[in-house]
Amino acid sequence: MKRAIALAAMLVFQVLAAAPEPLVGTWRLDRQEIYGQATNFEPLTLKITQTGDLLAFAFSVPVNNVYFVSMSYTLRLDGKEADVKNGRDEKVGTIQMRPDGPSQYKLALKGPNRPDSSGKLTVAPDGKSLTSEAESTQAGRTVRSKQVFSRY
Repeated sequence: MKRAIALAAMLVFQVLAAAPEPLVGTWRLDRQEIYGQATNFEPLTLKITQTGDLLAFAFSVPVNNVYFVSMSYTLRLDGKEADVKNGRDEKVGTIQMRPDGPSQYKLALKGPNRPDSSGKLTVAPDGKSLTSEAESTQAGRTVRSKQVFSRY
């Protein structure tokens, strides 16, 4: 009996652990701001997939109407570092991410030849938008940016 209860508890845990994260989906950049001011931006698509407890992020940009992955990473939401790779599969930095409340995630991005940045991702309660807010220090000055994506 104890063994059956333990097995049932383990199965429930596995089902809950494999539940899809609200981040999972395909997102298109709708708006970008720096210091609260709208800025011009290039088209960008973010596709987030989940396999078990791994989340794969792929940022794509169009070149002659064909989308090419410009940056990607695969991580667990446990705060441990994961490699960030460019479109040629070369490591360009690291990222760490962990949950920070319902549908909210804290992140830290580091890499050579770029300022370290920290921020958060927030999925709207209706699941239709994803907001990325980041802060980095460049030449002694703090830069705050915000990107808003819509699910499609």
